[in-house]
Formats: sequence, structure tokens, C-alpha cells
Amino acid sequence: MIRHSEQTHQQLVERLPGATGRDLKDWMRALEDGPSFSRFDEKVNWLRDEHGISHGFATAIVHEADMARAHRKLG
Repeated sequence: MIRHSEQTHQQLVERLPGATGRDLKDWMRALEDGPSFSRFDEKVNWLRDEHGISHGFATAIVHEADMARAHRKLG
């Protein structure tokens, strides 16, 4: 579940490397390698707590990871 506009989401994704020092693929890999959570908010909270990133960036990462996983299932 995305909690901000698509425009805001895209801006967060674009700013992610500069703000965190890691690109989206690195963050998605960290999320995959982390604990197995089923709920969106659990993943967001883990990224925030474990890696010290903001709620907005964590939400954007989880949303992108969920979209990629759904795309792989459909493909």
C-alpha cells in the first residue's frame, strides 16, 4: 500500500541514492535478504529500524519491491 501520491513516490525513488548512499536495487536486495515479513508495514518498520532511513524512503522501497515481486509472478 502506497501512502503518498505517485509523484511523491517517484521523487523519493529518484532521491534515494543521494539521500541514503544506496540505489533502489541495493535496498530491494537488503529487503529480500532481511527477515521474512508478510505485511507492508512490518517491512517498512524493519528498514527504518535496521537501517535508519526515513519512513518515506522505506515506504517507497517496499512499494517498489512489492511491485517487482508481483511483476515476476505475472511474467
